[in-house]
Amino acid sequence: MIARGKFIVFDGPDGSGKGTQLARLEQWLGENGRSTVRAKDPGGTEIGDRIRHVLLGHDLAQMAPRCEALLFMASRAQLVREIVEPALNTGKIVLGDRFISSTCAYQVAAGFPREQVIALGNFAVGSTWPHLTIVLDVPPEVGFERTGRKPHHVSRRGGTGQLSMFDDAEPDAMERRPLDFHRRVRQLFLELPSAYPTPVAVIDGARPADAVFADVLQTVQRALG
Repeated sequence: MIARGKFIVFDGPDGSGKGTQLARLEQWLGENGRSTVRAKDPGGTEIGDRIRHVLLGHDLAQMAPRCEALLFMASRAQLVREIVEPALNTGKIVLGDRFISSTCAYQVAAGFPREQVIALGNFAVGSTWPHLTIVLDVPPEVGFERTGRKPHHVSRRGGTGQLSMFDDAEPDAMERRPLDFHRRVRQLFLELPSAYPTPVAVIDGARPADAVFADVLQTVQRALG
């Protein structure tokens, strides 16, 4: 019988270095004989990508925050059914770039209750939560210096929503949020270890990539047993 795989998610504020650390971990796992599958959030499936297009391609000023949250969760429901669960059942390691942890930061920073996010997450993904979520912590000033963005304007919807999660959003959708919003997002990520249903490890992402990866690898090795 094939042992069930592991679901590992990377998350954190904009510019935290998730992509770099995901790629390094994927390479290390491959070199050590572990099969991996990437899970893109939001999106990652045909249906999920259509939902992503709705979220990216429309002016969200008219979209209710609850509708926005439900669209993100709908994308995750499809991702779990189509990508995550089949990979886990064949013993693969699923590597996710963002997941429900992002909604617990970005949308909660916008005023959506965290307990409702968790409840929606339970409905959307059932028991398929990550075995480990790694939050790469950076101050927003550092993150935006890395990305070249300037979070000092007012957003289209007063700083609400999750569009900062997208690496392909239009600049005004990502940049035009007050710095205080991004500071709140960071604080909510830091609170996740005591608030999330499954294990969360916070790693200082402001250091050189090699130092960060050393901590990532140690954390993942513990999770893999």
